[in-house]
Amino acid sequence: MQFIAHRGASGLAPENTLKAFDQALALGISAIELDVQQADGVLWVFHDRRLERCTNGEGVLVRQSRDYLASLDAGNGEHIPTLWQVMQRVAGRCELHIELKGPHTAQAVAELTRRAEAELGFAPAQWLVSSFDHLELLAFQALRPDIRIGALIAGQPRHLAHFAAKMGCWSLNCDVDFVTPELVADAHQRGLKVLAYTVDQPDDWQWLEAMGVDGVFTNHPERAR
Repeated sequence: MQFIAHRGASGLAPENTLKAFDQALALGISAIELDVQQADGVLWVFHDRRLERCTNGEGVLVRQSRDYLASLDAGNGEHIPTLWQVMQRVAGRCELHIELKGPHTAQAVAELTRRAEAELGFAPAQWLVSSFDHLELLAFQALRPDIRIGALIAGQPRHLAHFAAKMGCWSLNCDVDFVTPELVADAHQRGLKVLAYTVDQPDDWQWLEAMGVDGVFTNHPERAR
């Protein structure tokens, strides 16, 4: 079962910051997950719609200027990184799982993945792009059909993994509260991987692995050692 550092090693450092990603890399983790939103023509690595929980700023991220966002403290003196800054830091040393959080992110992410492959040593197989916005995910797929995509869900689909297979997904990324043996078996029968979020306790890892889950997103990748 694969362990994916959720927003970096976010149990050890502020989430979605370069320090959290450095911690994950130091642990030798095979994959890092992060969230991207676009504001003022830049892709920012940030999860929440609003700035208050994770920074000393205020307001909705996508409505802010790049100068304002770059000035904020995202915890312990860290700043909100851009996606390109994270790609430069990782430089092909592990997989990057990129969640499209905001609208109009598909094209910009597709362009940066191409640039990172040309300049930073990434291979197409090292990306997994996911989203709860399945229309945005399909837009990305049209631009980069050679990159794996994962459909994010937070419930039990009526027809299990059928929709994700129809979309051409590589994985079904599920809230751990809705993972069932039936869903896992159906996904596997359709050729899909099942990834569960967000799971931090070893007893849950054992339970999910016994069920056949292929990977977990965790804030504490250091516990997987």
